[in-house]
Amino acid sequence: MAKSKHYYIRRIHRYMGVFLGIQFLFWTIGGLYFSWTDIDEIHGDNQHKAAPPIIGNLNIVSPSGILQNAPNKIDFINSIQVINILQKPFYNIVYTSSGSSYKILADAQTGVIRNPISKDEAINIATASFNGKSTVESVEYLTTTGGHHEYREKPLPAWAVTFNHPANTTIYVSSDYGKVESFRNNKWRIFDFLWMMHTMDYKQRDNMNNGLLRTFSIIGLLTIISGFVLFLDSSKWPGRQKKVIDSNK
Repeated sequence: MAKSKHYYIRRIHRYMGVFLGIQFLFWTIGGLYFSWTDIDEIHGDNQHKAAPPIIGNLNIVSPSGILQNAPNKIDFINSIQVINILQKPFYNIVYTSSGSSYKILADAQTGVIRNPISKDEAINIATASFNGKSTVESVEYLTTTGGHHEYREKPLPAWAVTFNHPANTTIYVSSDYGKVESFRNNKWRIFDFLWMMHTMDYKQRDNMNNGLLRTFSIIGLLTIISGFVLFLDSSKWPGRQKKVIDSNK
């Protein structure tokens, strides 16, 4: 006996539902976590203590003299900033030379170009930025990070200063820019994992345009459409009942 259209629609809908069920579960769990967790706690804003401002009656030198002492010929100046490193003003200069980008960190009061941030300075910067009294547990110097590292797409090299704290907080300090770049804690790590499952980007975690996500989105749409078709095909509408009765006369 030939199978009815209703039978095939039901079979397609059921198997697509099973195929997508696990991913839909992760999407739902992720959505619940995103909506029920304070984003400020995820970003570590509640742990971040603002640095005291630099006093205003300081004499600072012009950055032109610093630029003349740059180790490479400057083709383009990308940015010049005055930054606060442990309550002292420094120039952070980014420039382009022969197609490559370079950075200068110089004392804004003396104009002396200094070395990148040291380990001890990174610890002091991280401790001064941390709103707590926890001790430093470990310090790591990063020159490269992978696509799944919690400090990704951020300036390198950097110091990772981890505190002995219930939230297992790590503060990342850029050695070239001399400032805190990221706070990472356990809530952020849960968020990051669920975000990876949400975007289905298992290589870099942040690509919303990957082929796997697009494929599952299309299959999900087809599953929903097949569900509506199945509902309409199996519903007992008054007009349909009349046609069935007439055909049986």
